[in-house]
Amino acid sequence: MNKRFKSIITILLILAVAAIIFYPKLKPVFGSKNIGPAGEGMRSAGGPGLVQGRQALSVSALLLKPVRMNDPRNSIGTLKPDEEVDLSFETSGKIVSINFTEGTRVKKGDLLAKINDKPLQAQLQKLVAQRKLVEEKEFRQRTLLDKDAISQESYDQIVTELQTIDADINLVKARILETELHAPFDGSIGLRYLSEGSYTNPSTKIARLVKISPLKIEFSIPERYADEVRIGFPVSFMVDEKLYQATVYAVDPKIDLETRTIVVRALYPNRNEELKPGRFAQVTLLLSEIPEAIAIPTEALIPEMEGEMVYLYRSGKATSRKVTTGLRTESLIQITGGLNFGDTLITTGILQLRENLPVVLDTLIKN
Repeated sequence: MNKRFKSIITILLILAVAAIIFYPKLKPVFGSKNIGPAGEGMRSAGGPGLVQGRQALSVSALLLKPVRMNDPRNSIGTLKPDEEVDLSFETSGKIVSINFTEGTRVKKGDLLAKINDKPLQAQLQKLVAQRKLVEEKEFRQRTLLDKDAISQESYDQIVTELQTIDADINLVKARILETELHAPFDGSIGLRYLSEGSYTNPSTKIARLVKISPLKIEFSIPERYADEVRIGFPVSFMVDEKLYQATVYAVDPKIDLETRTIVVRALYPNRNEELKPGRFAQVTLLLSEIPEAIAIPTEALIPEMEGEMVYLYRSGKATSRKVTTGLRTESLIQITGGLNFGDTLITTGILQLRENLPVVLDTLIKN
């Protein structure tokens, strides 16, 4: 019996020593209570950053106010003169005079060059003399007709002869005008390609006349904007990093089948003629302008299978809200449904947000 008692005492001593050795290591495991998933059971009386047992997330937010939005579209345009023409004569002949200086300004109607018209002038003098004789004859025939001395038919013949001569005179005068080269509009005349004494014909170019005030800007826009760009639409364009303003004056009614674009032309006054035609310009159009839009930063929008959503700040917590979107730019997205002016939109920590997660506003942007 004593031997059995000694064995029991020995076992109890061994267990006591083992408890003394291993208890400090097992205490953290068995000493805590209510340990569960997602941090449940954390001490509510913990230090800073703990709200109702859950750690609050520091975020930035934006107070939604009306924003003017537009859809800027860029295009490459070409500067074109308001008017441009290659000057040439309407008839053939030898040039007897050139009355302009290269690179100077001319007025509409100025005589620029002349072809030899002496044969035509002689023909005109002959017809004028013949007309005088026929006119006197017509006067005598009319007098006789009044006295019933001749028939109406005889008088009609002389009248027809007079009208024929008048037509011939007008024809010769028109041919004489063809020997004169006049400026069709105000502008600057370029380099001339012929000299006095040269023989010319209608296919020979004498010089080029250009009008660059105002100046045209020609560019193309995608077909989906055809209904937005109309006559009077404002356009800005940049040349050599300098910004200019123009106004649309014409829109091509037909869509280009290859590029699916529409050609648009705008006018820039160019009063000082500082811009020259032929240059490229970076054109910008502000399309789909909305004066008072609910706009949010693109990074605040969360895409989902069911649609799109954002998080709002409500009473210290994050609240999800489904939204519908409209116009999109590089930095902003228009919200057409789901938000109101005055809502506080959370803009940072988006991936960490959950419904009813406690949040602390680190920064609130009000403008």
